[in-house]
Amino acid sequence: MRKCLSKLKKTNLVRQLTALIFWTISLLPVKKKTILFESFSGKQYSCNPKAIYEYMKEQGYSNDMIWSANGNIAKEFEKNNIPYVKRFSLQWFLFAPRAQYWITNSRMPSWIPKPKHTKYVQTWHGTPLKRLVADMDEVHMAGSSKEEYIKNFHNESSHWDYLISPNHYSTEIFKRAFNFNKKVLETGYPRNDFLVKMNNEEDIKRIKQRMGILLEKKIILYAPTWRDNEYIEAGKYTFQLKLDLNLLKKNLGEDCIVILRLHYFISNSINIDEFEGFVIDYSNHSDINELYLISDLLITDYSSVFFDYANLKRPMIFYMYDLELYQHKLRGFYLNIESDVPGPIVTTTTEVIEWIDTFLFRQVKGLGEDPYHDFIKRFCSLEDGRASERVVRHIFE
Repeated sequence: MRKCLSKLKKTNLVRQLTALIFWTISLLPVKKKTILFESFSGKQYSCNPKAIYEYMKEQGYSNDMIWSANGNIAKEFEKNNIPYVKRFSLQWFLFAPRAQYWITNSRMPSWIPKPKHTKYVQTWHGTPLKRLVADMDEVHMAGSSKEEYIKNFHNESSHWDYLISPNHYSTEIFKRAFNFNKKVLETGYPRNDFLVKMNNEEDIKRIKQRMGILLEKKIILYAPTWRDNEYIEAGKYTFQLKLDLNLLKKNLGEDCIVILRLHYFISNSINIDEFEGFVIDYSNHSDINELYLISDLLITDYSSVFFDYANLKRPMIFYMYDLELYQHKLRGFYLNIESDVPGPIVTTTTEVIEWIDTFLFRQVKGLGEDPYHDFIKRFCSLEDGRASERVVRHIFE
């Protein structure tokens, strides 16, 4: 029955009907100074929308601010006394079409007609390493050809009134790849204000204690991205863990804890029962910034997380076991991957372990005297703890 209902919801007839209902409600009087926030299609309370929301609350803005959230994370909003409506519920349909502002970090569903009175603030969610939309040579995503994917995306981006950019490098790519010709706010990312302000021993210790993380252990964060060609259906991807946890535990189990953080697109879980006490799956932890702060080292691949993590000036390892496939077939890169990433590129778990030992136990800072200087100057120069303030002033003052 659930499968039948799920399929029914995706039919063109149902989408057309819901779009008509949405449009009809949008004709009612606008709710002045109302803002609908959403992060990763209602899956989290996180990222740039969270930073903007919390800044506005702290500064005492009188706007009526409500979050759009999936039912499975409702308890988090209730626990923290954050106003929300369940995504696609009756309450959501009564609020979203009449809101004066939408602030989100990912695309809204294609069937939603944006009301004329709504200002749509697209914060996006990363500095691009891998090619985006119109810059992609091939598209390997479920249920979409390259032409259809680009058309649908550009139709969505035509609705945006503002687009937030973390740096000039991203601005140029966003405008071209997203076909965006309206207002780009090159302010830095609001979510990184947290990293700038909280990067101190006292706050890091407090976060570790709240999460139950042992203070005496070194923390390794593994945050890989998704692969376009490894999917169940559109928007749902699988991930095969290529990092040998047995080998990691054998070599690092006494001194380290590995935190696993999968991309929100990845729908399958990784069985780590046999590594209890050594590997912790924090894929569902709402705020990755907390995981950045408590970690001593980042392992990633083609995810944009390393652009944010660079603000902490901590070591990074790029575990790119499928580099040739990803670079030449799936996506391709904007950067020269061999020379521009701020850390060693490796393809085996043995190499990962060797670099962990080098960075964490032999206290080698990086590949040079200051491996982050040029990288931070190019990509993180706007991250000064005031990005949220700049965004809010541009839009609301």
